[in-house]
Amino acid sequence: PRQTLISAIQVAMQCESYFRSLLSKKVTALAFETIRDKTNQLAIIRAMSEIAGSTSIFVAAEYLADPQYGNGEMLGGFTGITPTEVVIIGAGTVGEFAARSAIGLGALVKVFDNSVYRLRRLQSNLGMRVFTSILHPMALVESLKTANVLIGAIHARDGKTPIIISEEMIRHMKDGAVAIDVSIDQGGCFETSRPTTHKSPVYKVHGVTHYAVPNIPSKVPRTASQALNNIIVPIVLDIGTEGGIENL
Repeated sequence: PRQTLISAIQVAMQCESYFRSLLSKKVTALAFETIRDKTNQLAIIRAMSEIAGSTSIFVAAEYLADPQYGNGEMLGGFTGITPTEVVIIGAGTVGEFAARSAIGLGALVKVFDNSVYRLRRLQSNLGMRVFTSILHPMALVESLKTANVLIGAIHARDGKTPIIISEEMIRHMKDGAVAIDVSIDQGGCFETSRPTTHKSPVYKVHGVTHYAVPNIPSKVPRTASQALNNIIVPIVLDIGTEGGIENL
């Protein structure tokens, strides 16, 4: 009998045998990352990206304060103390919500992206002026030298994410800085990134603490599940009403 599988597929990270196995089992697969709403937006990608962006800042705060992996610093701003500098690569949904959380804590935020349109949209959505720049290597390196936190928030429409941050750039960062590669789901945008797990989430390269857990929303599973249900449950009900997924 044909079965329906509703899940994240992560096409860029799968091999041919994975899909052949699904075919042999007569599975109809509905991929989370391809579901669009009535406005043609990728509904689940949007919801999970919002959670991932915000959560990445909380993770950064945790490790920045850690005596082993950080410098015992509080993420944000405090009277009489220079605010934390957060560099975000990517002005999409992840980048926007990471910026929202970091700014809310009082940090100094810099966002880099190759699209002036996305940078302008981010500033408009935030409702405030925030440092933005095209991905110019020299400007990026200068910002990384003083950064306490680096967030990789590049999303590739097809295939794997490009490497934006080289190992040499990481070498320029301060000892005890925290680098979080949210793009690791699609291969990562730091040259020094490798997938980690919630049981062993971090490692150091050139004194910089790297966090590269795929599917960051799973760190807050209750919130992520509720957000997911808001989108999936109506679809499942519609499948029943229409008499099957093919009819829907």
